[in-house]
Amino acid sequence: MMLHNRVRSLCVVLAASAVFALSSPAFSQDVTDSHLKAARAAIAAIHATDSFDNILPQAAAALESQLIQKNPDMQELIGKTINDKAIEMASRRADLEKEAALAYAKVFSEKELNDIATFYGSDTGKKLLDSGPAVTRDLIKAADIWQNGLARDLAQQVGETLAAASKANAPVAPVTAPADDAAPADGAAAPADGTAPADGSAPADGTQN
Repeated sequence: MMLHNRVRSLCVVLAASAVFALSSPAFSQDVTDSHLKAARAAIAAIHATDSFDNILPQAAAALESQLIQKNPDMQELIGKTINDKAIEMASRRADLEKEAALAYAKVFSEKELNDIATFYGSDTGKKLLDSGPAVTRDLIKAADIWQNGLARDLAQQVGETLAAASKANAPVAPVTAPADDAAPADGAAAPADGTAPADGSAPADGTQN
């Protein structure tokens, strides 16, 4: 933890000192010094590179943990060596500031960068930066609820419309009344008076005329 804090603090200091390094005319032949100065001011106002301060400390901590796990007997030497080398490499933080300034200068005009720095340097701009993440989280929650309700209602309304259309277009089966003189279902019952059938066969009880 001490290593992490020391390296991170040094990175922050070097990031701030990069302002002076960027003033060199050799930095870019396409962007003027005043343009780069405006870019640096905008970057500082919006904290564009703050999230990168932890990169070197995290890499150092991960390496230290890995090496100590493999060589527990060298823990002290590993810690000291990584600490020294990480502090030496912290000076390279200024390189990132240079690239960031150039990237912003290529996209935004000098006036736009000054406007950005002015706004985000104001109380309103600072509040937007501080409260923005919380507002974004609330917005995402609201959007999820809105999306679910929208999808539910859309599916329900479309389903109701399709069901109504299907019911309206369904064919109606014709209803046919049975004929009065239709023969019995089995067609084999003998006449009620016991007379012989029309084909001359004997009655079912064996009697003959």
